[in-house]
Amino acid sequence: MSFTTIIGILGAFGLFIGSILISTDNFAVFLSFSSFLMVVGGTLAATFISYEPRYVILSLKLIWRIVFAPKIGRNLLKSEVGRIIKWAYAVQKNGPQGLESEATKAVKNDPFLKFGVDLVVSGYTAEDVRSILNNTVNTTYGRNTIQVNILKDMAANAPAFGMIGTLVGLVIMLDNMGGDPSSLGKGLAVAMLTTLYGVIFARVIFLPAASKVLQREQIVRFRNTLVAEGLCLIADRKSPRFIQDKMNSFLDPSIHFNIDKDKK
Repeated sequence: MSFTTIIGILGAFGLFIGSILISTDNFAVFLSFSSFLMVVGGTLAATFISYEPRYVILSLKLIWRIVFAPKIGRNLLKSEVGRIIKWAYAVQKNGPQGLESEATKAVKNDPFLKFGVDLVVSGYTAEDVRSILNNTVNTTYGRNTIQVNILKDMAANAPAFGMIGTLVGLVIMLDNMGGDPSSLGKGLAVAMLTTLYGVIFARVIFLPAASKVLQREQIVRFRNTLVAEGLCLIADRKSPRFIQDKMNSFLDPSIHFNIDKDKK
């Protein structure tokens, strides 16, 4: 679980609800199903009109997934360097077949790594491996960030539908002006709730989720770029120490891999 994400979400809603409870005893006035329906329903409707259903559903699933910890962290990047160096020693000793036997378990649940290893084992040149893997990295990143754009559009749509709901409420309120004047204040409060809901959904849910997903995809792209460079160096039959120095140049100095200290 990503505890910082959970704390952030609880903190955002906690501060909002807490400020309401401190300011008024009539907190029920902030609850309106019709306002909620206008904002959420309108946002979803506009999104399904704009994008294919499959991508919209994937985007909604990603909102939930941000509460889970990312698969790639700083220490994993250092481990990737160590793994590539281990494979470089295997290739140095037994040729490409040594890489195939060493990488069997590692690539089992990693399609990108499996694809890269297969290219090296197949005997492609370093330049060919680099070209193919760079293309894979970029196209994968492009596909996986479609959901980011969808979430950003949802963040833009939510306040707009909130304003639409407010205008609808104002029209209804003005239509009832000939009645009891004391009811106008309550009608205006309900009308303003849709704008409030729209801003909350945009700024607390959709935009933060989009930023989190984008950041994680950027980390995945960086990791894949790092691994691709290592596999290219193996294909080019570079020495393990050269591979170490080249891959370390991608990383923060605090997590550099050191063959003499870290190699097991």
